[in-house]
Amino acid sequence: MTGYGIAHRETDRYSATVEIKSLNSKTLDLSLRLPRFLQDRELELRNLITKSLVRGKVNLTFDFVRPRGAVRASAVLQQEALLAAYRELEKAAELVGAPKDQLFALALNMPGVLQAPSEASVAEEEEEVSWEELLPLVTEALERVNQFRHDEGQTLTGEIIGYVERIQEFLTEVERHDPNRIEQVRLRLQQHLAELTAHEQFNAVRFEQEVLYYIEKLDIAEEKVRLTSHLQYFIETVGIPEPSGKKLAFISQEIGREINTIGSKANDSTVQHLVVGMKEELEKIKEQINNIL
Repeated sequence: MTGYGIAHRETDRYSATVEIKSLNSKTLDLSLRLPRFLQDRELELRNLITKSLVRGKVNLTFDFVRPRGAVRASAVLQQEALLAAYRELEKAAELVGAPKDQLFALALNMPGVLQAPSEASVAEEEEEVSWEELLPLVTEALERVNQFRHDEGQTLTGEIIGYVERIQEFLTEVERHDPNRIEQVRLRLQQHLAELTAHEQFNAVRFEQEVLYYIEKLDIAEEKVRLTSHLQYFIETVGIPEPSGKKLAFISQEIGREINTIGSKANDSTVQHLVVGMKEELEKIKEQINNIL
C-alpha cells in the first residue's frame, strides 16, 4: 500500500501541485490539505481517492499559488492621489534643494496611490480557474500512486513466492525424512510390545486400542497434503489482479495451523528443526502481507 505520486502544472495565471503519499494501514485513513477556494470539493475528492486507493494512510496536499505581481498588476491607480502626492514631494524637494528625478517612483508608492483589489475581486480571480481544469492533476497524481504500488507489488510478489517455495522445500525434506521417522516409531512400538506382553496383567484388547491411538496421533500424512494444497492456493491467489490481502492473510493462518500440527505430531527432532524453518518463512510472509491490498 506504500505509494507516492505528484502532478504539477505551471501557467501564467497559477502554479498548482498535487502530492499524494500513501503508507500501510488496515483501513483508509485520509488527510486532505486544500486551498481555501477548493474546500467545497473535499467530499468529491474523498470519494475519488477511496475508489482509487481503497486502503492506506493517505495524505493529499494541493498547493495553489498565484504568480508574484499578479495582484499588484491588477491594482487600481488613483490618479488624483498620485498627483497630490507628487506635488507634495516636489514642494518638499524644492524646500530642501533635493533632486527631483526619483519623485515619481516615490509618489507611486505613497499610501492610497495604488489601491489593492478587494477580496471580492481576488475571489473572482480564483474562480477563473475551474475545478474541471484542476481535477486532472488529482487524477494524474492518483495514477502515479497506483503505478508506484503496482511496481512495488511486482517486487513484493516475487519475494513472497520465494518464501512460499522455501516452505515447500522444507516440507519436501519432511516427506523425505518421514519413512525414517515411521521406522523409529515402529521400533519403539515393538520394544514396548515386548515389554508389555511379558507382563502378567497384559490386556491385548487395551493394547490394540492404545497402539491405534498412538499411530493416529503420530500420523502427519493428512497435514502434509493440506499444507501442500494451501501453499499452491496461496501462490494462485497472489497472482490474481483483484485486491487479495485479506484472503492471503486467511490462507497464511491455515498454513500456520498445518505447520504447527506437523510439529506437534511428528515427535521427531529432525522434523522439529524443519518446522522451525517453515515458521520463519511464514513470519516473513505475514510481514509482507501488510503491504498488500
